[in-house]
Amino acid sequence: MAVNEIFPEARHAFCQLHYLKNIAEPTASADETMKIELRKKVRQNAGDIIRPEHVEQPGVLTVTGLLPSAVIENPTAEGKTEQHSVDQVEQERQSIVDSLIRRVRYLLTLKGRPPFRMAGIEMYQGFREVCDCLEVFIAHIPDERLIRLQHGLSEALKCFTDDYDQLSEVAGWLIHISTLLDPDENPYRTGDEVENELVEYLDQLLEQNKDNPTLFTTAKNPKNCFYKLSAGLFRSDIDRFSGFKKYQNFVPNSIRKICVSHRLSLQIDDIEEDKLWAV
Repeated sequence: MAVNEIFPEARHAFCQLHYLKNIAEPTASADETMKIELRKKVRQNAGDIIRPEHVEQPGVLTVTGLLPSAVIENPTAEGKTEQHSVDQVEQERQSIVDSLIRRVRYLLTLKGRPPFRMAGIEMYQGFREVCDCLEVFIAHIPDERLIRLQHGLSEALKCFTDDYDQLSEVAGWLIHISTLLDPDENPYRTGDEVENELVEYLDQLLEQNKDNPTLFTTAKNPKNCFYKLSAGLFRSDIDRFSGFKKYQNFVPNSIRKICVSHRLSLQIDDIEEDKLWAV
């Protein structure tokens, strides 16, 4: 608004990454809600199992050497071997259990980075992978903790299956839109051609989800953001870049704001001036 008021005749482009963040905002909010509720459910179902397995006890000072120690008979070599084998198996079993529990605790700490990294989706997928691993281990190691952990995670995931399916579908939209806007992932196109491709895809989303109220409402947001930003999102005029090579040292930081995601990687030094269709 300030730029339009002070410089009404100025021509400028909008950052594509900001456009993607804007269209991802409702999805990111719903994903954050699912993450919080899923975390609560997992802690409710399996909180006593996933707490840290080793709690340090406060040290106690002792005095040794005042009383004689009991004489321990030396076990036979065969007894030593058997006991060592049993202890080793138990240690390996405990290591597996501890690793799975630590994985669950890690997943509970995930944080999202919209528009592409959704913590709720990632948490759900991680718990589902843990459940698959638990099923395999329980077949070989019928450990009570693993059985209880699998049951707790499975029951928690059941409550969020529909939310996960819808959020995953919308996340796929965001990735597809970012690919449409990425110059490196497509052949040379003008700004008008990119705009037409995006409009066609957004209309397609609305048509495909007209019978699903939730997804239809979600699909409206990219279209609304498009109408607000299209004037600056697809600037194809090159006058702004006259003397581009001369001012190249001053441009990269502002342009690379759209390159944070690997989907929008853009090597400014390798771009030809007449192929830079949008910023």
